Amino acid sequence: MTKHALPLNQQFCFAIYSLNSAMGRLYRPVLAEFGLTYPQYLVLLALWERDGQTVGELGKVLFLETNTLTPLLKRMEVAGLVQRRRSSQDERRVAVTLTERGKHLEDRAHDIGLCVTRAADRGDTDIGALRDQIADLTERLRAAVSSS
Repeated sequence: MTKHALPLNQQFCFAIYSLNSAMGRLYRPVLAEFGLTYPQYLVLLALWERDGQTVGELGKVLFLETNTLTPLLKRMEVAGLVQRRRSSQDERRVAVTLTERGKHLEDRAHDIGLCVTRAADRGDTDIGALRDQIADLTERLRAAVSSS
């Protein structure tokens, strides 16, 4: 008897992939009003939480490699949202800080994240519990990758 993989619609990885795709489609028009892409929004969220992080620190927080993050930050700098400055002590370290425009965007963009709660038609508690489960799963998968 030949064993077959689970059908696509029963694959957990496909459910997560589909969720990511749906999230992108949901966020795209909301972020377009602010002239942002989803990765730019994530950078802003990280900097609104703690301004002045280095590129390396942002990469760790956002799980992005420097070669992905640097062009993204350059575009954000051209858009007037952030500034990048090399450390005078260590030229390899580049600090990223919000500009006044980037800081002011926080007030205007405050409710962007609510689009998911509204679209999902679930309460904050349900979404929070689901987020925590996904975060836990993410950490377990990262640990599994690190140990292999």
